[in-house]
Amino acid sequence: MGKFARPEVVVSRCLGFESCRYNAQTVPSNFVSTLGNFVNYTTVCPEVDIGLGVPRAPIRLIALDSVVRLIQPSTGLDVTEKMNAYASSLLSSLENVDGFILKALSPSCGIKDVKVYPGAGKVMATGKDSGIFGGEVVTRFGHLPVEDEGRLTNFVLREHFLTTLFTVTRFRELNLNRSIKGLVDFQSDNKLLFMSYNQNEMRAMGRIAGNLEKKDLNEVFDRYAPHFYRAMSTPPKHTSHINVLMHGLGYFSRYLSSSEKKFFLDSLERYRQAKIPLSVPLHILKSYVVAFENEYLARQTFFEPYPEELVEISDSGKGRALK
Repeated sequence: MGKFARPEVVVSRCLGFESCRYNAQTVPSNFVSTLGNFVNYTTVCPEVDIGLGVPRAPIRLIALDSVVRLIQPSTGLDVTEKMNAYASSLLSSLENVDGFILKALSPSCGIKDVKVYPGAGKVMATGKDSGIFGGEVVTRFGHLPVEDEGRLTNFVLREHFLTTLFTVTRFRELNLNRSIKGLVDFQSDNKLLFMSYNQNEMRAMGRIAGNLEKKDLNEVFDRYAPHFYRAMSTPPKHTSHINVLMHGLGYFSRYLSSSEKKFFLDSLERYRQAKIPLSVPLHILKSYVVAFENEYLARQTFFEPYPEELVEISDSGKGRALK
C-alpha cells in the first residue's frame, strides 16, 4: 500500500483520443479516460498508420484458401502484408511497455472474437480470430496484461488487468535496478497477492528470491521472471481469496474476541456464498492491520494492488463482482 509508479500502456487511438475510426468517429471509454490519470499512454491506430484514410471503407478478415487476410471489400485492397510489417516494426520498437488496451472486435486491433468472413460480398461470418495487429500483440506480449475496452467492463477482468498492470510495472522498475534485496522485498511485499493468484508459483519465486544457492544476480532475475508472469496470468478464484484472508486472520487471532472472530468468519462465509463482495471481509481485515499496527501486512499489495481511485463507484457494495 503506497505510491504507485506510472505504467506504460499502449492504447487504441480511437478510444477517446482521436476520431480515427473508419466512419470518422471515436469510441470514448470512461475507464480509459480515468486510467489516463495514473498511466502514460502511447496511442496507435494501425489502419491510419499504414495509410488508410479517415473516413475509409471498412476492412475485414477474409479467409482465402484457409489463410486469413485483411482486405477492404469495396476496393479489393489487401493490406495484410502492410499490417504485418507495421505490427512487427512498431512492436519491436516498444521499450518498457507494461500493458495494452485495444479496440474490441476490430479486424486490426481486436485480440479475440473478430469476425472472419468467407468472402468480400454480403456474406455471414463463418469464424472468429484475432485482428492482425492485436494477434501479434498477444503473440509477443502475452505475458503482459492485454485487454480490450469491451472486456474491461467486466469487474473481474478489470480487477485482474489493473492488478497485473501495476504489479508488472513494479517488477519492470525493479528489473532496471536489479538487486537481491530489492527482489526479496518485492517478493515479501507481494506475498499475499501472489498467494491469491498461484501458490505453487509463489513458492517457486520465494525459493529463487531467497537465493540460497548464491547464484549470479542476473541468473536469479532471469529465473524469477517466468514464474512471476505465469503467476499473474489468470485471475484468482474466490476460494483463493478466502485462503489468503484466513491466512491474514492468523496474525490477529489472539487479539480478537470470540465475537469479533465470528463476525469476520461469517463475512467470509457470506462471501463464499456470493452474498457479499470481496471488499467486505477485505476491509475488515484491513482494519485489523491498522488497529494492531502490523507493519508486515501494512506493506502487502494484496490490500491495495492499484490506486483506489480506479475502483469505480459501481463496483462497491452489491454492484461489485462477487467472485
